[in-house]
Amino acid sequence: MSSHHTAASSFADASAVALWPACLGALAQEVPADLFDNWIRPLAVLPGEAPDSLRLQVAGAFKRDRTRRQFDALIAATLERLGGRRIDIAWEVAPQEPRVPSVVETPAATPAAAPETAPPPDAARSRLNAQLTFESLVEGTANRMARAAGLHVANKPGGASYNPLFIYGGVGLGKTHLMHAVGNKLLENRPDAKVLYVHAEQFVSDVVHSYQRKAFDDVRRRYHELDLLLIDDVQFFAGKDKSQEEFFNAFESLFARQSQIVLTSDTYPKGLTDIHQRLVSRFDSGLAVALEPPEPEMRVAILMSKAVAEGTELPEDVAWFIARLVRSSVRELEGALHKVLAYARFNGREVSIALAREALRDLLSIQNRQISVENIQKVVADFFKIKVADMYSKRRPAAIARPRQIAMYLAREMTRKSLPEIGELFGGRDHSTVLHAAKKIAAERQQQSELNQQLHVLEQMLRG
Repeated sequence: MSSHHTAASSFADASAVALWPACLGALAQEVPADLFDNWIRPLAVLPGEAPDSLRLQVAGAFKRDRTRRQFDALIAATLERLGGRRIDIAWEVAPQEPRVPSVVETPAATPAAAPETAPPPDAARSRLNAQLTFESLVEGTANRMARAAGLHVANKPGGASYNPLFIYGGVGLGKTHLMHAVGNKLLENRPDAKVLYVHAEQFVSDVVHSYQRKAFDDVRRRYHELDLLLIDDVQFFAGKDKSQEEFFNAFESLFARQSQIVLTSDTYPKGLTDIHQRLVSRFDSGLAVALEPPEPEMRVAILMSKAVAEGTELPEDVAWFIARLVRSSVRELEGALHKVLAYARFNGREVSIALAREALRDLLSIQNRQISVENIQKVVADFFKIKVADMYSKRRPAAIARPRQIAMYLAREMTRKSLPEIGELFGGRDHSTVLHAAKKIAAERQQQSELNQQLHVLEQMLRG
């Protein structure tokens, strides 16, 4: 019996809507964190007209069409795999709530139409998730410096040495959580502050719409008069010249006002590609801090904290089991936890290691595939755009020697092969050559943020 069939049978009697929590958990493991948080997590789920159907509501026609185009097939396939049957999905625009003026809109043109005392802006109008706070962010070695920097700018925004605060790291490490925490903390300190969180894609969309309507001042009014601007995933600006120009103008305006700017990216400032040099220079002018993959104890603490937030107590041995299985990101940890909890709920069983093994059978099968030296060579060669044959050739130009050393380092770290065995697979090289390469890359990883980031990406690719 296949693992897919087993997983499906456990949810066979669940309604379409009841499948959604498990579907979210599975999607969280497949979809990059920024896309998951901005497009999938906000979906409202309602019962459909037929038993095996559901309705997904999205805020606005543009976002509905974009989400449907990008994720409909994946969501449908995931629901079918979990439920063992086809689930029909209807995409709808969510009913509009009574309009609340944006925190950055100008007052009404007629003074009499404006209230005598404007209501203080809150997290909802700033597009902040009120649940993502410093209190709910588990601290560990992996995020300690970034968390401290975020707390500093929330309490003392606009300081030159921390402006902008540039947070970078791989997918699912908590960049978005930390960014929201900064915004929520500032609003807690100053309820009247003008705060706005947006994904870089939304900024680009705002620029496009302003040009379509020939309302060129809209972007400037929206983004130039803030106390705190939080922009997620600035790498999305790559190749979009007009958006980069508008963002540069917003950056300069906010900086002149001593307003705080917080940015996130999947790489450090100088690692960004197709971004104007003047913007990269601005990104690099404040404080850039990295988020690392969480260490084992931090992963366990995160799992137990998330379980409490879900109203469930997670046994510590189960937390350690999941933490050893999922190492690369907080998002994947959360997805695995949701899958385990949903599996226990639908089967009416207590959470245990045995149940977690069943719930995460697919993930275990992936993890149990041995990472081979040959696979490392292929992944590294593709990443650095060289031939796999160069890994075991005698050629020594830097463009080849450097990736080869990185592959040797990864082979030593991620496989059980001995140094002589690794050397043999790299064209019959001596074990001392492998040891030298591994030590060299390990030492440079501690000093070079670009290399460290490249290795994180390669490790995530190899672990699947």
